[in-house]
Order: sequence, then C-alpha cells, then structure tokens
Amino acid sequence: MLTHVVFFKLFDHSPGGAAEVRDHILALRDQIPQLRHLEAGVDVVRSERSWDVALLARFDDRAGLDAYALHPAHVAFAEWLGPRRERSCVVDYESP
Repeated sequence: MLTHVVFFKLFDHSPGGAAEVRDHILALRDQIPQLRHLEAGVDVVRSERSWDVALLARFDDRAGLDAYALHPAHVAFAEWLGPRRERSCVVDYESP
C-alpha cells in the first residue's frame, strides 16, 4: 500500500475557501478507480504552522499513484486548484 499525503496553503485562508478545496478533493472519490482511500480536511487549529487543507490518499502501489496523477479528473482538479494554491508539500510512503 502506498500512502500519499498533501498539504495545501491557499491564497484564501478563510474556512470557506478551504472547505471549497476540500469538497473538490472529496469529489474525486468515485471518479478515480485507483483510489483505495481518500480523505481531506480543513485545519481547525489555524496556528502559525498550520496548512489550510490536508489530503490523504491510499493506493495499492506506485502504479496506482501514477495513474491517479494522470487521470483526467485529477488533472482537472489540479488545474482548478492552481490559481487558488499558494504552495503545497507532499509525502509518499509505503504503509502496511
């Protein structure tokens, strides 16, 4: 199993702006067959160190992650997110 974690810092730090991004992420659930698990959440602590939105996805393997990255629904989401995202960071790791 491969776990994919992404944090997003948005230009619009408001709870509404973050919730809109979270909802777009969750809409990918039924569109991309390689996704074994997908969750997303809006930060509730809002500290100086906080990011606005987190995404956690799981795939069977690296091939699943690669297929997800190229899937038209993910590509469309990334294009939609582009002007809203200030920055992001990602960690991909093998998990049991």
